[in-house]
Amino acid sequence: MKAAVVVFPGSNCDRDLAVAIEEVSGTAPVMLWHRETEVPDGVDLIAVPGGFSYGDYLRSGAMAARSPVMRAVADAAGRGVAVLGVCNGFQVLTEVGLLPGALMRNAGLAFVCRSVALEVANNQSIFTSGYEAGEEIAIPVAHHDGNYVADTDVLDRLEGEGRVALRYAESVNGSARNIAGIINDAGNVLGLMPHPERVIEPAHGRTDGRRMFESLLAAVG
Repeated sequence: MKAAVVVFPGSNCDRDLAVAIEEVSGTAPVMLWHRETEVPDGVDLIAVPGGFSYGDYLRSGAMAARSPVMRAVADAAGRGVAVLGVCNGFQVLTEVGLLPGALMRNAGLAFVCRSVALEVANNQSIFTSGYEAGEEIAIPVAHHDGNYVADTDVLDRLEGEGRVALRYAESVNGSARNIAGIINDAGNVLGLMPHPERVIEPAHGRTDGRRMFESLLAAVG
């Protein structure tokens, strides 16, 4: 699997994602700086990491969404390349319009940093095929702006089309319908607030995130 990890000023989980991808695929990903205008040929997966891109000025992900590299990422997604956005990466994907809705301040305005229980709402995607439908897994979160919001029509459509990939087993941040991760209508873009790259090997205490990368490897090679 040939992968690329986007790096913005303020990204702090880019190395985590790169290590996870290399651990599972055996191949180190290309690191794409925010000023790049093209995605390397033959890339199967683009990962947009967590952190605080551009210091979260204006709005989380808003400035990163307007960087040159994200225009190239959007074009690649339109061609069917798999795109995974984690935490701040999810925020960036909503800001650039690859996913609907927005991520707002957590309910209670508190930063949440802990392992959370998740339900696998859809295992029929290239990102979640390694899980069982309805399976409960645990993956860490670390965010202040993870409260997913969207119009009722959008939420109904996401649920009706099976595009809710992961759901919090309990309310963590106030997200509408406890949504933790969603997929685009073409099925090749996933945004989620939890960090699967932080639970991929036994030393992490759990390996529940590893199957997400294994699912991608199986799907795109």
